[in-house]
Amino acid sequence: MTVIDIPGSKSVTARALFLAAAAEGTTTLLRPLVSDDTEGFAEGLAALGYAVRREPGAWHIEGRPAGPGAETAEVYCRDGATTARFLPTLAAAGHGTYRFDASEQMRRRPLGPLTTALRDLGVDLRHGGEEGHHPLDVHAHGVKGGALTLDAGQSSQYLTALLMLGPLTAEGLDITVTDLVSEPYVEITLAMMRSFGAEVRREGRTYRVAPTGYRARTYGIEPDASTASYFFAAAALQPGRSVTVPGLGTGALQGDLAFVDVLRRMGADVEIGADATTVRSTGTLRGLTVNMRDISDTMPTLAAIAPFAEGPVRIEDVANTRVKECDRLDACAENLRRLGITVRTGPDWIEIHPGTPAGPVEIATHGDHRIVMSFAVTALRTPGVTFDDPGCVKKTFPDFHRVFDTFVRTP
Repeated sequence: MTVIDIPGSKSVTARALFLAAAAEGTTTLLRPLVSDDTEGFAEGLAALGYAVRREPGAWHIEGRPAGPGAETAEVYCRDGATTARFLPTLAAAGHGTYRFDASEQMRRRPLGPLTTALRDLGVDLRHGGEEGHHPLDVHAHGVKGGALTLDAGQSSQYLTALLMLGPLTAEGLDITVTDLVSEPYVEITLAMMRSFGAEVRREGRTYRVAPTGYRARTYGIEPDASTASYFFAAAALQPGRSVTVPGLGTGALQGDLAFVDVLRRMGADVEIGADATTVRSTGTLRGLTVNMRDISDTMPTLAAIAPFAEGPVRIEDVANTRVKECDRLDACAENLRRLGITVRTGPDWIEIHPGTPAGPVEIATHGDHRIVMSFAVTALRTPGVTFDDPGCVKKTFPDFHRVFDTFVRTP
């Protein structure tokens, strides 16, 4: 059995950085993810005037409940969706003028439902180019609060940003959601908010957030469940292999750990303990139809091993994957077809038929870290697979290739 230590969760690290910056006192984050996305978030906080001190294994953030320490700032959000969506929301609670911009990739990703909601709350927010996209200017004068309606059908991050803003408002927030994707990520947000002292409850489709502020604390970051999916899939794919990931067990915050339930349905042996999860190959992968709306970040992982199943694999309700770092649904289909696999797609689904992927093939990554890491699993049984941009894994796991190669070479 191989034991793999997975880096900290990107989703948890980003939320923790927001909450720490907003809290009264100094927060210490233990084992935060160190990657392009999280470093970009930390640099954005520093640009806004928050004191961030980083050392190996721990980041220390001095909170500012009243908002950014800088009266003016320019923040570059890189490729980070959490940075690009959370930081303007955090800045809106303060007082000053702040300009946010991002990479071309991030500029293409939608922001409109969030910025519309902020405007509904009275935030003076202006887009510098295409409406509903970066760049944007926030002329902040605090947020009173109140009630609003939000469509979070494209991204749960819109709801997360507003939920985390709620305790910083003068009167609190009532957010009624008309549509919601990736709901387990919202559950992460609620649990973390409460651990920093917030009072939030859900009544049907409405989330009610009290204006409590936040309290600083020491907070440990659990391993990234989305990143773990590549190692779980690799173990399930290779007869005789198993992998254990410590730190992800029955109490894990992240919904993406449910990917192992998909592997179990396909025939893998899965054991989820109190503080670790193990996946073992049984030598068989069955086809299935699965709704991955709530765990859509792991859709490419499943697509990458689908050709090796004994029957078709149909993944449904994943329309939101089309507005990620790239159109992931089409990117998976394109690369599988290059490998000689029969694939059908629709607006929110992909169906992959059994086959033997054949190289040599260069995978078109579209600069998307998850495409690289997913098809690295395909490459385990497909000689000649290369990537046009292998380095884009720096977004969430800069050391992925070395760690994955070590895993492959370990009996």
